[in-house]
Amino acid sequence: MPTSAEVQAQLTGPGGPFEVVTEPVLGRPMRVYKQRLRSLREVPALAAARGDEQPHIVFGERRIGFSEFVSAANGVSRSLSEGFGIGRGDRVAVLSANNPEWCLTFWGTVDLGAVLVGLNGWWKADEILFGLQDSGARVLVADAARLARIADRLSECPQLETVFLVDGAQDPEDARVQRFARLLAEPGPELPSGPIDEDDPAVIFYTSGTTGRPKGAVSTHRSMVANLQNTFYNAVSGSLANPDAGGPAVGGQSQAVSLLTSPLFHVSGCHSGIVVGLAGGVRLVMPTGRFDPEDAMRLIERERVSVWAAVPTMVWRVVEHPDRHNHDLSSVTTVAYGGSPSAGELQRRVKETFPSVRTLGNAYGLTESSSVATVNYGQEFIDRPESVGRPLPVVEIRVVDDKGNEQGIGQLGEVCIRGPIVMPGYWNRPDATAEVLRDGWLFTGDLGYLDEDGYLYITDRAKDMIIRGGENVYCVEIENRLVEHPSIAEAAVVGIPHPTLGEEVKAVVRPEPGATVSADEVRAWVKKTLADFKAPAHVE
Repeated sequence: MPTSAEVQAQLTGPGGPFEVVTEPVLGRPMRVYKQRLRSLREVPALAAARGDEQPHIVFGERRIGFSEFVSAANGVSRSLSEGFGIGRGDRVAVLSANNPEWCLTFWGTVDLGAVLVGLNGWWKADEILFGLQDSGARVLVADAARLARIADRLSECPQLETVFLVDGAQDPEDARVQRFARLLAEPGPELPSGPIDEDDPAVIFYTSGTTGRPKGAVSTHRSMVANLQNTFYNAVSGSLANPDAGGPAVGGQSQAVSLLTSPLFHVSGCHSGIVVGLAGGVRLVMPTGRFDPEDAMRLIERERVSVWAAVPTMVWRVVEHPDRHNHDLSSVTTVAYGGSPSAGELQRRVKETFPSVRTLGNAYGLTESSSVATVNYGQEFIDRPESVGRPLPVVEIRVVDDKGNEQGIGQLGEVCIRGPIVMPGYWNRPDATAEVLRDGWLFTGDLGYLDEDGYLYITDRAKDMIIRGGENVYCVEIENRLVEHPSIAEAAVVGIPHPTLGEEVKAVVRPEPGATVSADEVRAWVKKTLADFKAPAHVE
């Protein structure tokens, strides 16, 4: 059985289906795929050319076929352009739970060359307003529950011209708020035709900030296409390196069916979910509402889901569910997880719960790397369950010390990433960009090492950051909020281990002289302005 390195040489060499060449990208030589899409707009064009009438999105009782979906997305593009003047470089924000309208807005926006701003659905009003103001979004697509958080403060976003409501029983009262149905008024087969450059911004996703304000990581058409083609490469190389197991299915004679549980405002849900789904002919099964393991198992059984990629927290909730053996989960052949630590015990539980699983995998990436940078799957994942794998063909990984010197095999240091997947920078934040991008290398803030075969191991984080159930939480952001409380003199926030979330937030506070503050009061204070997942579960 060939190794992944041998398969990579076969596939990426001269004349190979994933041939890699070196080309200048933003003034620097970079490894890129020779045969590649030049913008995200080519993805729906390919989907339309297939003439595929199979379901693309399943959401509750709604089933939307590929042709219907592409036609509707084209209608969104036309409405945004002709009705609201949205064009290349303009920002369109989405504040919503996962639903088909999120996906339609994404494609309708990026096909114009405009920029999709994915706002975190867990955010509170102050965080949402900052994202809208910082991005300069002219249009917002929102669901009723999240719009309600900022409805009385829309005047704080004067650049926001129109809000489209995707649900809600009552007619909107604000003159700027309209129904999303207006964007669907003129579906059609024609894609927009304006110019798009590979290095044009396509998406802005906000990450938690150490200074109390999130930073908008920019993904370009180039970076998102590179992630897409990395995914296709991984599917092909997986089947070659593990012929008995097969790789993650994308397309093919029988339709791949994916349970999409990652939030669409995360790169795992957007870049590796809806982009890969449309390009690869995948049926995307999206649960309605918050993740519920019982609901997930019902959907797997009903839709015959074959692929599930999720954060380990979600996988743990299914494999530990007392009713897991009461559902037919035999259709699942691939389970992949990333976003927080995982290990051999989770592998064992996955195999016990999903009897037909042939491919297990782990991956490593960041919002700043447009999703996945390294992958570990098949037999190599079984052999190295603690590793996040080897870099994908157009990705370079190195480990450096605090002076920037490259470390040797097995030596611990900061993990750095280079390649077309890396963001060009943070939106409106040249200072923050300069801190993490140096000579084309993304300094991740993660600590790790490489073994003699090039497999990466993540051991810790150089940044003062907690990963809770796949969500990044900066300790300083919470500490800054805590010391704003009139009864708190000092505060420190740390991460503590949690069996399924990976880490949980713990706060240690010192009250002002003569003052007292309860744990519930501390949590309520944090939740008033920050997303609930940032509130400390433990307070001392």
